[in-house]
Amino acid sequence: MINRHKVFLLLPVLALLLLASCKDSDNTYDPHHDWQSRNAQWFAEVYDTAQEAIEAAKSQYPNGNDWEQHCDWRIYKTLLKSQDVQGPATDYIVCKINERGDGDWSPAYTDSVRLYYRAWIMDENYPESKTNLTVFSQTYYGDFDNATAAPLAMPVISTVEGFQTAIQYMVRGDDWDVYIPQQLAYKETASDAVPAYSTLLYRLRIELVHKSGTGMPGWR
Repeated sequence: MINRHKVFLLLPVLALLLLASCKDSDNTYDPHHDWQSRNAQWFAEVYDTAQEAIEAAKSQYPNGNDWEQHCDWRIYKTLLKSQDVQGPATDYIVCKINERGDGDWSPAYTDSVRLYYRAWIMDENYPESKTNLTVFSQTYYGDFDNATAAPLAMPVISTVEGFQTAIQYMVRGDDWDVYIPQQLAYKETASDAVPAYSTLLYRLRIELVHKSGTGMPGWR
């Protein structure tokens, strides 16, 4: 016959063993595992791609800035740091031109713009892939349609450092993909939509540029 007192004494021990076993076999997926370095690698790879394309274009079209008409990639240093010092790759944003606008000038730091955008971060559910992305913010849904989409009006200075820099190189009608390293984005700050240390990808479309002090006219 089993001694009931011994069984009751063994129950806490068995519970501890089961708990330990569960912990040892706990393979709970952490979507942010190594998030900072994975995002840094993503930006570094895009930076290298852009740099190689620019160097190839400059080699093929060596006269002045002729290469710019034959290459859609651009690399710009943040405008909040000295342009006279090279600095690391993370001082730069990477841009890819989708469409070239017909505007005559770029906005300054104190100006305002009307723009459309869609923004992505690396998809947390695909840790080994940098081609799967998650939308975290946007001004339009579905395929872009200029007839129905309404642009967002905003001061240039109201955005993160990398976003500010991109806008100040764009003109009305430009449509660019803009890759922003974590150092020029939200850095160590996290939100519900964007984890800390995230590389950001924006598709930006500049609709209108408004000079500081001229007021922001109504839309349409």
